[in-house]
Amino acid sequence: MLQKSDTGEQATMVPTRIVALDRARTFITLLVVLHHSVVNYTHFGNGDKARWLGFDLVVLFNDSFFMACMFLISGLFVQQSLAKRGPANFLGYRAWRLGVPYLLSIFVLMPLAYYPTFLRYHLPGTTDFNFLHFWWRTLTVGPWPSGPVWFLWVLLAFDAIAALVWSLAPRAFATLSGPIYALRDRPGVAFVAFLVFTVIAYLPMRLYFGDAAWFELDGFPLPIQTSRILLYLGYFLVGVGIGASDLRSGILAENGELAARWNIWFAVALAFYAAILFLVYVHHNWVPDFDAPPLPWRFAYGLAFALFSAAMTFAEPGFFLRSIKSRLRWLDAMRPCAYGIFLIHYIFIIWLQYVVYDPAWPPLVKFAIVFTGTLTGSWVTVILLRKIRFVRRMI
Repeated sequence: MLQKSDTGEQATMVPTRIVALDRARTFITLLVVLHHSVVNYTHFGNGDKARWLGFDLVVLFNDSFFMACMFLISGLFVQQSLAKRGPANFLGYRAWRLGVPYLLSIFVLMPLAYYPTFLRYHLPGTTDFNFLHFWWRTLTVGPWPSGPVWFLWVLLAFDAIAALVWSLAPRAFATLSGPIYALRDRPGVAFVAFLVFTVIAYLPMRLYFGDAAWFELDGFPLPIQTSRILLYLGYFLVGVGIGASDLRSGILAENGELAARWNIWFAVALAFYAAILFLVYVHHNWVPDFDAPPLPWRFAYGLAFALFSAAMTFAEPGFFLRSIKSRLRWLDAMRPCAYGIFLIHYIFIIWLQYVVYDPAWPPLVKFAIVFTGTLTGSWVTVILLRKIRFVRRMI
């Protein structure tokens, strides 16, 4: 970690792992698996006929914060890596860890994952049933989906921006870290500032583009949700700024004021989530034109979304920082495999959803099969893959 004086000046670099932040990142990976396991059984989804309203609430809760939080956590160790490796070596390392898995995913893993969808809508005798035909058609005709690995190319792009900033202005991140580090004993001020920052980064984009628009280069699987571009980049850079100081004594200190108030941030997040649910109810029952809600509703929903996202991004790592002495063996055991689980879980998700599609089982039963099978299958597969040396170095 970076040792730092009270004035905010950097001193020495001492590599470290912070268990609480590892747990926070691993838990979000678990939420990703949960999210994709239930989305097929929601009312607003276009999947299975078996649906339960409770799953809609889960998806809405996750989607409103977890990827933004992941970008912030991903930025925490960027400064350390840049200082240790230099920008060129840093980008090469990140290309190995992010770029290569991304290419393997879009060329191999995602076609394998989406093949059941092709089978569902193209029955035998109506089209070529061969996987290789489907694979070639995906790459040449499309659509060519990236699935959840869109996160990798976006994070790699943000890493490239960080490396460029470091090359042009090596002191930029240290300068950014100063005001953040100064708030380590003023969590209320830090919380309000982060709320305001989130609203500024997200709300104008949401009002202009809407939340359903995705930016994607024509023909290439490089998507990102348009309204969240600045939100994700902003959270990543905040993470870089936090990580440019001493993580063990700064705003994310295990015994710090921010962690001590995680339950307050979570209570505030629940209040904003309740506001989101109320606005969803208004949208479904009181808005005459469902597809074109009025500006006041869109403003209120975007504001509630931003505030919820910010509050949960404080609460989630705060909980794990505060509960560092708790025994979470299952989460700690999952940590080495979490990245690999993120990469391959979609194959298990869609194939298991395909297998349980026809039986008239309750949605909770189908979810239990999909979630348990996906987590177990992904975890075991990654354990086996990590026995290969070069794979272990990558994931």
